[in-house]
Amino acid sequence: MAFPSSHPDREVLRSVLRHRAFRALTLGRSLTFFGNSMAPVVLAFAVLDLGGSAVDVGLVVGARSVSSVLLLLFGGLLADRLPRALVLQGAAASAALVQTGVGLAVLADRAPIGVLLVLSVVQGAVAAVSVPASAALLPRTVPPGELRPANALSRMGINTGMIAGTSLGGMLAAVAGPGWGMVLDGVAFLGAAAAYRLAGRVLAGRAGAPPSAAAAEPAGHVRAVESAAGTERARPWQEMRQGWREFASRTWVWVVVLQFFVVNAVSAGGIQVLGPAVADATFGRTAWGFVLATQMAGALVGGLLVARSRSRHALRIGVAVVALDALPLLALAESADLALLLMAMFANGIALEQFSVAWDLSLQENVPQETLARVYSYDALGSTLALPLGEMAAGPLAERFGVRPTLLCGVGLVLLVTAGALGSSQVRGLTAGGPVPDEGAAERAAV
Repeated sequence: MAFPSSHPDREVLRSVLRHRAFRALTLGRSLTFFGNSMAPVVLAFAVLDLGGSAVDVGLVVGARSVSSVLLLLFGGLLADRLPRALVLQGAAASAALVQTGVGLAVLADRAPIGVLLVLSVVQGAVAAVSVPASAALLPRTVPPGELRPANALSRMGINTGMIAGTSLGGMLAAVAGPGWGMVLDGVAFLGAAAAYRLAGRVLAGRAGAPPSAAAAEPAGHVRAVESAAGTERARPWQEMRQGWREFASRTWVWVVVLQFFVVNAVSAGGIQVLGPAVADATFGRTAWGFVLATQMAGALVGGLLVARSRSRHALRIGVAVVALDALPLLALAESADLALLLMAMFANGIALEQFSVAWDLSLQENVPQETLARVYSYDALGSTLALPLGEMAAGPLAERFGVRPTLLCGVGLVLLVTAGALGSSQVRGLTAGGPVPDEGAAERAAV
């Protein structure tokens, strides 16, 4: 990984930030992830304040995950059929309205658990729509040569929003009450809706289209519609099949998604389930909070590093450093002292960001714009399904075989699937930094 001098790096980052559409989209994504991170925290405390049990908390918070999983593919389809900025704006505005309304009801003691359950479902739906739409819109906001630093800066904003949302949600719930946390969440989503609207207007103005038209409509999709004028639009299930073909036809895509299905399951079980148990038995809960924060700090540093990278084999490097996900598991398994665990989590955060930016860059440069959101939705679905599997399996496995053997088995699985992914010649050979290919051009020309 080569790094140029610091002055050109600053110029590259400044160049990216000169694009108004990018700035607006990044602000919208940061506020959306801020809201999505705060929501489960204040929601859980709201349930408890109403006299709910841990089972009620699990039901309400779990409804958000179920809603998100069920609607992810629909979210990707919607983002490929409609203007992405408009989709994002509508999702954020809906979340703002519902979140603020329920927050006011909680403050007035007029929000039963059933209402909180509905709110949780809405939050999951917003996340399902926002993730593929915002990721697929980003390439429209900057020139192709600036995609890498743009993705890095955007993810730094996302990570900052997640850190602030989680920490502020707990603070507000403790000091002012979860109702005020929900109201602030609504304000954040309203700000996100305004930012997405600005991004759409800038992109529409750049294309010479009226703001009410397809702001941020994928260029490839526009050409496809124009070339197929007079033909009936494909049905939703046909478009979903087309998205699946785009996903499955690229070996490097499904290989990496399979890798992360395993890695996410192992990490969710090892860090989210077994980690607190190890912390309780050793260095304590307060220190565990610092451990998790250190991982996010590493992600921020990783974003700065990858923004400066000029490596042509970004995906190969990103996939390889996923092996560092094994370090925190190994430290927990060996009951390492707190300093070593903190270093392991920091390194893990850096590695995670190296991969995340490389992955976004690879998809954005090698998947046609008109199907990019659907491919993102299949990717997110594969990753999301793994989380509850890992979380539910970790406890029983630890009870049956012990915490240490379970964590060490997770270490082995991470290393094994990473080696397997690197065994793919497409993963090793994919290059980044070139012009975005339009793989559907030949097919559309034939039409």
